[in-house]
Amino acid sequence: MSNQILPQVLEQILSDSKTADAVFSALVPALGEVLNCDRVFLYLRNPETQTGRTPYCWCRNSNYPDVSGVQWKKEPESLGEEDPLFAAALRTEPSIFVEDVETANPEVVNKDFEAKEFGHRALIHAHLCADGLLWGVLQPCIFDRPRVWTDFDRQVIAAVTEKISPLAVAFVTAAKAEI
Repeated sequence: MSNQILPQVLEQILSDSKTADAVFSALVPALGEVLNCDRVFLYLRNPETQTGRTPYCWCRNSNYPDVSGVQWKKEPESLGEEDPLFAAALRTEPSIFVEDVETANPEVVNKDFEAKEFGHRALIHAHLCADGLLWGVLQPCIFDRPRVWTDFDRQVIAAVTEKISPLAVAFVTAAKAEI
């Protein structure tokens, strides 16, 4: 993808920021604004230990739940079975764009799981993968209504995930002492 497709604010964050933390801290809220979402969070994980945390979460306002957490936690053994989106991410499949959790194919989305765990109505499940492993999930979402994800949205997510996947690996690798 050519950099011209990426909005200037995102391009600047991705080219100017020097550390994974600086990129992620600036990127999550900027992506929320660019995509006009209600919430964006970044879940990072260690694929060797199946532990993860959500150190970055932006919410448009206080009506939306902040899912950030500083502690590394073991992923439930059943997560891949309960959550088809996470199972697809573990298989390092392409990012998934869900326009309406309520009407999505149950093989792609577990409506009950999404309602219980996240409460959103539309989402992007963007997979941060490297070397055949899942290192994180970037998740922009909408709460109160379905959302048609445009070609622009898809191009932005493709460019962003390509650029930040190596940073997810660097972040998790640097944090291994904490995990």
